[in-house]
Amino acid sequence: MSRSRPVMFHELAPYYDVYLADKDYRGECRKLASIARRFGRSGRRSWLDVGCGTGRHLECLRRTYRVTGIDGSPEMLRVARRRLPGISLELRDARTFRLGRTFDVVSCIFGLLGHIENERDLRRVFHRISAHLNPGGIAIVEPWVDPAHYHPGFIHLMAHDGPSTKAVRLSYSTRRGRQLLVRSHYLLATRGRPVRHYEEVNVGLLVPPKRLVQMMEEAGLQGRFLSRGLVPGRGLLVGVKRPMTGAGLSR
Repeated sequence: MSRSRPVMFHELAPYYDVYLADKDYRGECRKLASIARRFGRSGRRSWLDVGCGTGRHLECLRRTYRVTGIDGSPEMLRVARRRLPGISLELRDARTFRLGRTFDVVSCIFGLLGHIENERDLRRVFHRISAHLNPGGIAIVEPWVDPAHYHPGFIHLMAHDGPSTKAVRLSYSTRRGRQLLVRSHYLLATRGRPVRHYEEVNVGLLVPPKRLVQMMEEAGLQGRFLSRGLVPGRGLLVGVKRPMTGAGLSR
């Protein structure tokens, strides 16, 4: 992971859902469940979300699956535990976690790979995901930015204008070899408190989808890249744990 402490996942974790108020979690969960059904066998019921954050995806998926989540931020998990009482949520590193049990589906979505700086750690994440899948289980991983599609100097704005909370995140990116540096400025205003300003620099590795599929294969997953993912231009990686029986990636 990036050596810096991401502001959004720590200092601003209580306001994470404010910044992401417009994200369509329900729609994304419908897509995730559809992919799990499409590439897997019927009767799948257990789901692990790696990098579960504040638990918004798990909140939707729990209606159909027995869900578990892990995350590397205690502050994010604190929010998730208030949202999901009784659900297993553990503080774990995506590169090294060992839960002692396996699942029918393992997801790793919404930017976690964008906080990993080198291929060694990327491979470790894929191997940990594979190790926690039942035979024939499905891995669904959202990649970071495709280097072929990166536009230098890309600027991104997130804003929330609530009655008592105003939140803004302005980010711009630059490329350094195979790494993408995203510099972000946060403004947060809540009623009765002064405006707060935070800054961070996140470093992620630019890896083409073809290489990510190869890493999946090396981890024991039969992988493929789906160009249509949860958000435009990002796509999804899908892998089936070998040995595989029944339905697979030939569909």
